Amino acid sequence: EVAGNRYSPSQIGAFVLQKLADSAKAYLGGQSDSAVVTVPAYFNDSQRQATKDAGQIAGLNVLRVINEPTAAALAYGLDKHDDKVVAVFDLGGGTFDISILDIQKSVFEVKSTNGDTALGGEDFDNVVLEHLMLDFKKNNGIDISKDPMALQRLREAAEKAKVELSSTVQTQINLPYITMDASGPKHMNVTLSRGKLEQMTKELIDRTRNPCVKAMKDAGVTREQIKEIILVGGMTRMPKVQEVVKDIFGRQPIQSVNPDEAVALGAAIQGGVLAGSVKDILLLDVTPLSLGIETLGGVFTRLIQRNTTIPTQKSQSFSTAADGQTQVEIVIC
Repeated sequence: EVAGNRYSPSQIGAFVLQKLADSAKAYLGGQSDSAVVTVPAYFNDSQRQATKDAGQIAGLNVLRVINEPTAAALAYGLDKHDDKVVAVFDLGGGTFDISILDIQKSVFEVKSTNGDTALGGEDFDNVVLEHLMLDFKKNNGIDISKDPMALQRLREAAEKAKVELSSTVQTQINLPYITMDASGPKHMNVTLSRGKLEQMTKELIDRTRNPCVKAMKDAGVTREQIKEIILVGGMTRMPKVQEVVKDIFGRQPIQSVNPDEAVALGAAIQGGVLAGSVKDILLLDVTPLSLGIETLGGVFTRLIQRNTTIPTQKSQSFSTAADGQTQVEIVIC
């Protein structure tokens, strides 16, 4: 709800896409209503459809929805000519994805994908925010979460501190007049170290391990067979995240790909492929989750296994629930 108006997630997404489309048109000096949109690899079918709906609301013709790690691999591999298996480790603001790809010449084949749609940079921000609120309450006896304005300032400071600790070992959080009580205004002046941040977020970082192991197992590869690890998403700038990635895969991740720009660049390359201006690139993606339909009794009947190369098709015969039935509702899930 904003200013008394209620908006759906698709409508909010449409506002973002419209702004991006306007910026692209202004920069390119031309009119284009077609777009390639990227989504987290572990988005389910309804989340992908909501993204397409957002594009339509924004007045865009969404030509293709591709997975973010796949797009990043396109950006990485466009100028590479050797065959290799790569892993794309994507830890962004709200989601985590891991994809294993086999790149051979100009063919990008996704072997498997896994992830966690409830793990991202915001979770790290919230850990820092909670730490600062508890520290302030301990020292001043004031629960700052009851003050919306102060809470917003503190949230912004928490994110800023997290970002700074990727390039420095400690940072100062200085917020004068953060709130006040009967005795007068209160100020916050706290020093946060990288070590403390790593200690507080260890559980979050460790949650990336299991999806990586599952992705390698599903792809049928060992970590020794993976020759490059591509980092995508702002959170991969955190030194401890890079350290864990090295521990998982047994090699140092490459630093040649801009983690903030790689996905957009890959989407642009895919747009060029669809428009015919980029030649000799074949992208073979997979469905990250199993697809099926709901059958009698609310039972999920799987038709397409996860990590199946798409596009694909599968047929299976079903009977109606009752004799003489003239219509049926098919729920895809």
